[in-house]
Amino acid sequence: MPQKQRTPNRRRKKRSANNRLSVNARLMMIGFLTLAAIAIIMSSGKFNEYNAEKDCPSRYDSLEYVITNPELPEEIIYYTGMTISYNRRAHVPNWVAWELTREETLGEEPRAQNFVTDENVDGCADPWDYSYSGYDRGHMAPAGDMKWSPTAMRESFYMTNVCPQVKKLNTGTWKRLETKCRTWAQVDSAIYIICGPILTDALTETIGDSHVIVPKRFFKVILSPYANPPRGIGFIMNNGYVKGGMQQTAVSIDEVEAATGHNFFSSLPDNIENEVESQCRFHNWSVLK
Repeated sequence: MPQKQRTPNRRRKKRSANNRLSVNARLMMIGFLTLAAIAIIMSSGKFNEYNAEKDCPSRYDSLEYVITNPELPEEIIYYTGMTISYNRRAHVPNWVAWELTREETLGEEPRAQNFVTDENVDGCADPWDYSYSGYDRGHMAPAGDMKWSPTAMRESFYMTNVCPQVKKLNTGTWKRLETKCRTWAQVDSAIYIICGPILTDALTETIGDSHVIVPKRFFKVILSPYANPPRGIGFIMNNGYVKGGMQQTAVSIDEVEAATGHNFFSSLPDNIENEVESQCRFHNWSVLK
């Protein structure tokens, strides 16, 4: 299936100079050769900013870059605070990726009130597709991660960032994991998060005039590249009540890749990618405060 990429018309967020210096300082203090490889990549200046010559993000060396399951149609959309691979056939995202920094968790922008259609995106669902469906309009990138920018907050309410979720998931374990991610970003200075529906399942239920696909499961993968050593973890949750909470849904990133057909964090050096994607050490994350 040919891949479609929309030329972005919005500037991506950029790290402040102070934040870049603090990250570099931390990396210089780490004496491991593998982390030095990350420092080389990060110092290239291609993370979360536009290529000066082409005015488009350097996707392929970004930790937000995902190699999408080739069987899924996609349109890549660059918003202020997140990157989305949108599936015009299913009317939901294939995945949503963003970086969350410690400073961003301290934002005070009020929560937006209304979901809106992104008229620039083919197949974007309408808010009323969800009316009387029995499903919540479930954020993938949560509004709580976008309080650092009025634009990022507003764009998080585009329907490109939304999937049908059972309320018990949306307001339960999924929400608690979102809150935990903000804690982990505060502890580790920044993390990368990618989440979305699992569209490789046999999906037949739809809602609304747009026939929005209702996922049976959702995934989330998290990378903490500035921890010493770097660590990663994944989660797969059924679209409903989650018995046993987050711990019961924790898996390795490798397992999420197998379930979705996506390839995450391919810009990492192979030895680091292999290590962080094989881990499923929920306790090491749960104790962070």
